[in-house]
Amino acid sequence: MIEIRDLCSTLGEFTLRDINLDVNRGEYLVLLGPTGAGKTVLIEYIVGIHTQDSGSIMVRGADITPLRIEERNIAYVPQDYALFPGMTVAKNVAYGLEARRIPAGEVKRAVTAMMEKLGISHLRDRMPLHLSGGEKQRVALGRALVTGPDLVLLDEPLSALDENLRASMARDLRAMQRDAGATFIHVCHNFDEASEVADRIALMKDGELEQTGSLDEMKSAPKNEFVARFLNTCNIFPAVAGEFCVEAGGVRFHTASPVRGDAVMAVRPECIVLNGPASPSANIFTGTVKSVLSRPHFTAVTIDIGLTLVAYCMAGEFRQGDTVRLGMAPENIIVIQ
Repeated sequence: MIEIRDLCSTLGEFTLRDINLDVNRGEYLVLLGPTGAGKTVLIEYIVGIHTQDSGSIMVRGADITPLRIEERNIAYVPQDYALFPGMTVAKNVAYGLEARRIPAGEVKRAVTAMMEKLGISHLRDRMPLHLSGGEKQRVALGRALVTGPDLVLLDEPLSALDENLRASMARDLRAMQRDAGATFIHVCHNFDEASEVADRIALMKDGELEQTGSLDEMKSAPKNEFVARFLNTCNIFPAVAGEFCVEAGGVRFHTASPVRGDAVMAVRPECIVLNGPASPSANIFTGTVKSVLSRPHFTAVTIDIGLTLVAYCMAGEFRQGDTVRLGMAPENIIVIQ
């Protein structure tokens, strides 16, 4: 669907460097990264708001660089939703169809069906000024999707929503993308939001792509320490790697890979088993509980084994001062060099 090759461009004081990215047809790709990473700028180049200095952007096998915005047939939902303040909800949703001079009867049927699908039929005659953040988002999505695009770009579509509504709308977005069979590119800076919707993630930093892959691929094999930290791997230590082992803070861990030399060792908190059955192939340690924090979907337990580790567990009662046994499979010890 999209092939970006060697894209470089400077926009004011910001520079995109050597962006190479493929997005498959029917895929939900999340552009993830901290504020200022270049995520919004990149999709603005795809839309046609800016023209790159070098490199190419191919969509559906054709170079779209010479095309104007309206010729690219890309649905774009900016972060502020860009609803027309003087138009009703129904007229906003109908805008793209009317601009294409679709017959009025077809426009009415398509708009009615889209508003019913998004649960905004009751807002038909309301003006954008009187809509909540979630309602504005649904109207903007309706306007983008009603034309039946096969490529949709969403810039921070959930940023204006509260936490509960954000999770619900993330699931709705995923369902809409699947129903439409469209290709979605979704910009966000929130790892949890990305994990709700993404088939794959492209992680950016300072105008460059750091790593691209599925969530599981990136969690199990982060390319560097930045990727590991951004994906909430909270147990990260400088280390020295040996033959199928790594030593961090005086603690030795068995690994599944035969690396050597200076490294960074990491283990995801959900990969640490507390008081589970002992396994001769696992890393087994005894430690003291330093703190226990209950979260909505898990309990975070901080343990001292010579290193301070954080483990996430779904069950079990732990108290400060308890002695616990920790188990970590060698394949879950991440070594970054």
